Amino acid sequence: MYQYYKGLLIREGIEGIAPELLRGLYEKIGWCGKELPQRQNEKFTEALRNSAWGFTVWNKEELVGMVRVVSDKVMVASVQDLMILPEYRRKGLGSFLISLCLQKLPCGNWSARTTPENYEFYRKCGFSMPDSQNVTMVYDGYMLAGKRGDR
Repeated sequence: MYQYYKGLLIREGIEGIAPELLRGLYEKIGWCGKELPQRQNEKFTEALRNSAWGFTVWNKEELVGMVRVVSDKVMVASVQDLMILPEYRRKGLGSFLISLCLQKLPCGNWSARTTPENYEFYRKCGFSMPDSQNVTMVYDGYMLAGKRGDR
């Protein structure tokens, strides 16, 4: 499926995106650095390939944003990566991408792994913060791997 949003092409699906384009997007938003070995590029492609859903955003040939979702496609789903280049932010694009995701599993339980500066954004998209007795626990294996020098 293809559609347009404010002159940008939104493509549903995560197939066929070159690893270099994915890595470039991660680098441009600061989620990985140039020091990351090139052999790690396959992780970006595999993460996308193993996701339940994804949408990419294109300005002509430039990948300017994406969202990917991990899900069992029946009951639960989690927004794992929502990335938009800084010059395309604050124009409703992120909210639009989240709405496309929510349409895939409208009656499911959704979560988003994010940081405090993004809480208000997700609240505006309909997400809520759990009370203090119902908190999602996390194990950050990638952080440990980084400290050990494994990634």
